[in-house]
Amino acid sequence: MLREKVARIERKFATAPPRSAPPPPYDDLRPARYFVEDLIHGEVVETAAGAHFETEKLYARHRLHGSMEISTLIELPEDLLAALSGGAIQRAHPKRWAFLDTETTGLAGGAGTYAFLVGVGSIDEEGFRVRQFFMRDFADEASLLARLTEHLAQFDVLVTYNGKAYDQPLLETRFRMARARSPFTRMEHLDLLYGARRLWKLRVESCRLTDLENRILGVERDGDVPGEMIPYYYFEYLRTRQAFRLVPVFHHNVVDIVSLACLTAIVPFAFREPHAAEVRHGADLVGIARWLAHAGRHAEAADLLRRAVDVGLPDALLFRALWDAAAWDKKLGNTASALATWTDLSASPNPYRAAAFEELAKYYEHQQKNDAMALEMTLGALACEESEVHRRREQRLRKRLSSPRVRRLAL
Repeated sequence: MLREKVARIERKFATAPPRSAPPPPYDDLRPARYFVEDLIHGEVVETAAGAHFETEKLYARHRLHGSMEISTLIELPEDLLAALSGGAIQRAHPKRWAFLDTETTGLAGGAGTYAFLVGVGSIDEEGFRVRQFFMRDFADEASLLARLTEHLAQFDVLVTYNGKAYDQPLLETRFRMARARSPFTRMEHLDLLYGARRLWKLRVESCRLTDLENRILGVERDGDVPGEMIPYYYFEYLRTRQAFRLVPVFHHNVVDIVSLACLTAIVPFAFREPHAAEVRHGADLVGIARWLAHAGRHAEAADLLRRAVDVGLPDALLFRALWDAAAWDKKLGNTASALATWTDLSASPNPYRAAAFEELAKYYEHQQKNDAMALEMTLGALACEESEVHRRREQRLRKRLSSPRVRRLAL
């Protein structure tokens, strides 16, 4: 029995198993590579400094970006940017404006951060076009910067959103690292972020570009890539040479630049002619008024605040607007107008009621020499808040009122 079992086992393994086919080469197991130039219409540009990738997208003049017609951009006045730029950009045709935005390898900045994608938008008779310069690898940077300089040579004005704090310093660092001259030294720079904040920060929760394009322009982004993921997608591309995730990054950059151009057609108008601006929200008028006051134009600021009050303001802005208007009227010597506003503020509970009583007390004591009215206003201030200043004024006024008046004899 044992011999028969051994024999069966030997017969079973006597025939060698068929040899399996050798594994395919490693390269055959890897997915096909898709470079940017395979997925996005454009070209690899050769320069003396190397090569890089470029693509261009045209928004035809008949198109809409949210509520904005692209055709209106070419019709913008040449002096549109003068007021918002503080007079630095007196006149420049819209064709000479360059709208710039970058996508980078990080948000911290510094010498280790690269701008791997630079988009530049411009206005022409056909509409609005965005040219994008892309680094397929770090070795492409010198070529990209050379072509960017060449492209920007046709423009006089640089328009960005937070570009003074981020995009321009970052690119200037890259130019220095490449031992190349920055093209920005000859260009006037308008950072639209500051004007947008002054205009809208009292009404909207966030003045991020994507939030404003939605709230102001009515643009709805579908399938947009989160900004914080963009550096990750680029490093993934460098590692795998799979460009699928970079396609929405290019689109994200284009939409940012088109939105920047459309907002530039709105924000500067509010500061160019504040009283003629088509501003429908009281909070926006307050923002413009504060800008006017900062520029020393207090009379216009006070008038604009009164217009904001008429349009309608929430209580948090209403009382502050009234207080500021009275302060600017006082500064300009418009005493009657300031008195009327202080009286209104003193008539109802609000954060400025005690201060309004104090201003009225000062007026009646020093200007009208009416100690009785001054004391009444001081008592009103004390009813709102306890203050050593108010107590001293009360004591002074009571003492003065209790003292017999000295009548001078007529000679």
